[in-house]
Amino acid sequence: MGLKATLSRPLARYIARRYQRWQHRPETTQRELLARLAATAAGTAFGRAHELGGVRTPADFARQVPVRDYEALKPWFDRTQAGEADVLWPGRPLYLAKTSGTTSGTKYIPITKDSIPNHIDGARDALLYYIYRTGRSQFLDGKLIFLSGSPELEMHHGIRTGRLSGIANHHVPAYLRRNQLPTYQTNVIEDWETKLERIVDETLGAKMTLISGIPPWVQMYFDRLTARTGRPVKDLFPDFNLFVYGGVNFEPYRAKLFESIGRPVDSIELFPASEGFLAFQDEPGNPGLLLLLNSGIFYEFIPSERFFEPDAPRLTIGDVELDRNYAVVLTSNAGLWAYSLGDTVRFVSLRPHRVVVTGRIKHFLSAFGEHVIGEEVEQALREAMRQFPEVEVTEFTVAPLVSDDPATPSRHEWLVELGRAPQDADTFAAAVDAALRQRNTYYDDLRRGNILVPLLLTPLPAGAFQRYMKSLGRLGGQNKVPRLGNDRKVAEGLLHS
Repeated sequence: MGLKATLSRPLARYIARRYQRWQHRPETTQRELLARLAATAAGTAFGRAHELGGVRTPADFARQVPVRDYEALKPWFDRTQAGEADVLWPGRPLYLAKTSGTTSGTKYIPITKDSIPNHIDGARDALLYYIYRTGRSQFLDGKLIFLSGSPELEMHHGIRTGRLSGIANHHVPAYLRRNQLPTYQTNVIEDWETKLERIVDETLGAKMTLISGIPPWVQMYFDRLTARTGRPVKDLFPDFNLFVYGGVNFEPYRAKLFESIGRPVDSIELFPASEGFLAFQDEPGNPGLLLLLNSGIFYEFIPSERFFEPDAPRLTIGDVELDRNYAVVLTSNAGLWAYSLGDTVRFVSLRPHRVVVTGRIKHFLSAFGEHVIGEEVEQALREAMRQFPEVEVTEFTVAPLVSDDPATPSRHEWLVELGRAPQDADTFAAAVDAALRQRNTYYDDLRRGNILVPLLLTPLPAGAFQRYMKSLGRLGGQNKVPRLGNDRKVAEGLLHS
């Protein structure tokens, strides 16, 4: 075992013990954090306008600061982006994280000197917690690859601007730089397919031990490796033993990814966003992600079914319940104030607080009053695939199919790219439909009343999702296709791309 692997173990124990201290006092940790955030920003333009100097409790904060999404906070973000100081947080941002977003178009999220450790330390601590739990640190002695956006940054009014993954690339600890692939010259290539070929060139023959990225783009990397060599990943990288991922639910990709690898490897799920690093999987095999309560982010949670109500309750960490869907609201040392993240979570543990990501608050399908969420369609597909083990799904999305003919009931359309098709497509579609009915009572009621007929499963040709994303200029990096929506914009784009 090498020096890095050896030295990481005492550091892992230290980090785990530090985490355990705040895990025993979650409510106090969050209240104290909110008070510090409000006091620090009291003299900013936002702080004066919202009287943050008088905020002592979460109730004070809820009275003073309404929940807003990016568009509602955009006038404040625009002032920050224009170079004005002391707008949302003291001073000027260190970076602007540019993200295409799924609800607001291009967004520019401030990252401050105080908030950058949240992003960097969160990812670091996820690896250290894995070492603490398993004792396996050998991956630090090999080559590590992070499939990410370009680290090349632009300047906006003196503020460095780029993709979060590119910004984070500049903060990879020096002791890991020698291990990191791809090279900077390859990483700055903007065209994803060209970049991927160069990554394959650089990694073939290397001692790869850790691979990290959003699952669909990692799958593209594995496919290129196998197409180039005719061999599974396990034969190309016999020392590969840790897969780190985030950004989308892993389950729809799990079977194909591990088939591409050819053997099981350990994995760690992360919950990163341009707005902050929220959680990571702290126990191997436990699907719950440890919510980081002492990392510069104060959390509020709104029951998702009440999110769009004007008097929706804003719950703190001490108020949440197990197995209920919540929209996440953030306040942070990046200068985000009661910011609607757009993601929804469900708590699977309260001591410590662990969540699973269930979807997007604006990405639900309720064209007929069914309010189906991302977690439900993913679970329904997974259940059907258990019944039909020959089926391999590469990617999918769900859209409403509203009939113009009163005599023809409406339905959901599932647009699915299949790696391996079912022997009987109609029976497979019926299994998906039945599984969704079990998970969503509103959908079941609509089906019982024949307001909706069984779903339509539309197979798409290989590469359909990649071509669609490429047509939008969003192939690779941190980009992902919405699982579902209330209109047919994505569906029509896929059918005609």
